[in-house]
Amino acid sequence: MTADFGDRLPAAFSRPGSSSFVDFLADHAPDLLLGRTQSGQSTLGSVPTPHATTIVALTFEGGIVMAGDRRATMGSTIAHRQMEKVFSADDYSAVGIAGTAGVAVELVRLFQLELEHYEKIEGTLLSLEGKANRLATMVRSSLPMALQGLAAIPLFGGYDGLRATGRIFSYDVVGGRYEEHDFHAIGSGSVHARGSMKKLWSSGLDADAAVRTAVHALIDAADEDSATGGPDLARGIYPIVAVVDASGYRRVPDEELAAVVRAIGTGEDLS
Repeated sequence: MTADFGDRLPAAFSRPGSSSFVDFLADHAPDLLLGRTQSGQSTLGSVPTPHATTIVALTFEGGIVMAGDRRATMGSTIAHRQMEKVFSADDYSAVGIAGTAGVAVELVRLFQLELEHYEKIEGTLLSLEGKANRLATMVRSSLPMALQGLAAIPLFGGYDGLRATGRIFSYDVVGGRYEEHDFHAIGSGSVHARGSMKKLWSSGLDADAAVRTAVHALIDAADEDSATGGPDLARGIYPIVAVVDASGYRRVPDEELAAVVRAIGTGEDLS
């Protein structure tokens, strides 16, 4: 559904105002917010939809690694084999998604726009803690859909320039925000992924070792959880893996991931 403003947008859309794009839409065009009508009520119901599954994140010396498998399921069916679940929120942060896929992707798009809008209005990047708080507010606003079974939960992290370190934040369905230390995972395979990282993670990891740990955790999760897709060498499908540090957001190329996956499969030491 789109708002009907005739041939031209109202003057409010061209005047400087709040640094929050979400607040602006809530005031001037609430029907453009995810799953909302002009009355503010959710229009979505409990319908079969693809679900995204396992996301992992861990810190290393100077940043974070975030990774997600590629599988989306609809009940017992594999709905998608190459879904992307890890995104750049801005130049220095990443967000991963689990839960109802369509809702989660729209949440990420709105969050990306929220951060871009803030930067344009204020002329500076929002702090990492501020980004985490904005995302918590957005998750809380989607609670009506979550109560209908359309829940979307993000995992957020990035490089904190004020502290010169990587930080990770998790959320619950009502918008509770929690800082995680060392590593965390969400989604159906999260228990197995966290168990894997508990054994493999150590302080002082470099970026390459953190990437290997994240991929290994996803492989272990896929081995135990049918909704988590492992690397598919035959099809050339690998996890989405992102590194965020002082240099910014960087997606790890599939060629590098292929070497990591083969090394894990053979027990080869890439360090």
